[in-house]
Amino acid sequence: MADVIPFKGILYNPEKADADSVMAPPYDIVTPEFKEALYERSPFNVIRIDFGKDEDGDNEDENRYTRASRLLSGWLEEGILINDPEPSFYCYEISYNPPSPPFNKGGEGGIKKTRGFFGAVRIEEFGSGRIHPHEMTYSKPKSDRLNILKYCQASTSPIFSLYSSEKKIASSILGDIAKDKPFLEAKNGDGFIHRLWRISDRAVVEAIMGEMSDLDILIADGHHRYETSLKFKKEMEEKGLIKTGREPFNYTLMFLANIEDDGLTLLPTHRIVEINSDIHPKDVLGKYFDIQKVSPAGTSERQTRQKMFELMKKGAHSFGMFLTNSNTYYTLFFNGGKIDLSLPDCLRNLDVTVLHKFIFEKLLNIEHYEYEMDPDVAVERARKGSFEAVFFLNPTGIHDVKEVALAGQRMPPKSTYFYPKLLTGMVIYKF
Repeated sequence: MADVIPFKGILYNPEKADADSVMAPPYDIVTPEFKEALYERSPFNVIRIDFGKDEDGDNEDENRYTRASRLLSGWLEEGILINDPEPSFYCYEISYNPPSPPFNKGGEGGIKKTRGFFGAVRIEEFGSGRIHPHEMTYSKPKSDRLNILKYCQASTSPIFSLYSSEKKIASSILGDIAKDKPFLEAKNGDGFIHRLWRISDRAVVEAIMGEMSDLDILIADGHHRYETSLKFKKEMEEKGLIKTGREPFNYTLMFLANIEDDGLTLLPTHRIVEINSDIHPKDVLGKYFDIQKVSPAGTSERQTRQKMFELMKKGAHSFGMFLTNSNTYYTLFFNGGKIDLSLPDCLRNLDVTVLHKFIFEKLLNIEHYEYEMDPDVAVERARKGSFEAVFFLNPTGIHDVKEVALAGQRMPPKSTYFYPKLLTGMVIYKF
């Protein structure tokens, strides 16, 4: 059973901290330039704890992790941060405007709401219970994340996770709670509104725990953070510090959203590729795909890409392609031929698998490719670098994520990009 419990969260004190200025995006999308901007935004911005700066003269006794630990303790003493006196779940809602291709921001689909709750989830090995990854990761857990756990004794950056419940017990509870005034409200740089409510009523807490106890949890975003939490737990076990299994470091901070709520948005990540000069992509791909040049008369390049994305929606295994040598966009429509991939059905039918395992590996022998979400940037990088093409993808379906994870399989890296990102700082789980 999934063990999801309430915890005494550490929260920003709305009387002493401006929520708009103290929150930060996840550490892994913060550029050095944006980190500086967050530092300047507030002396209490959570980036100083979660992803602080290195300084000249840093050593084993004085470094960004020791500073993070001091700041966390100091802000608690000053009342900038407050410790919730009762174990609670925390309803979290993001009101946002979904993007529309080819643009990554400023979509026209109207306001959507991602809603779920923060809880502490017992850590377990992948494949041993109810917590499932959905995507491959190649790099090892980052020592940076492990040091934050060690020095701060806290989970500062939540893992974005999913569950599937058609009963919608927690969803209904959260919907009612979200009608009240939130404890915290913050607006990020995109104008999205992030709200947080405390849930401490025992009957309500137990209702949520009861629903979650029989459900699987799928990691949407934060595989490395989960693996780092698992590594930290093992280190504590090696030190003989696990006596009951209920110690706080046996759990990690997760945001949990119901797949059935229809508030989630997935975006694709595109591939910038190098192709052997002896291979002509159109000739090779033409056996399996109907290739259509996209060149609407009198349109800009961005409008041409928009047309390409619109056409890509019309069939299974449809892709966009930009070739740098001809400066031309194409759509690839699968012609129904046999795609010979020795993979489980849940993977074999995914666009991202067809791209990687069939187009890249079997047809074009592509060995080097890079990832980019923004189509504008992808094309610009291809033109400036030693790349011959960009391949554009449709988004992976949310229920495909569920099917792959529950089957114990993993998609290729960067198969999903859950949007928008959670803010760091809405709640902290202190051991």
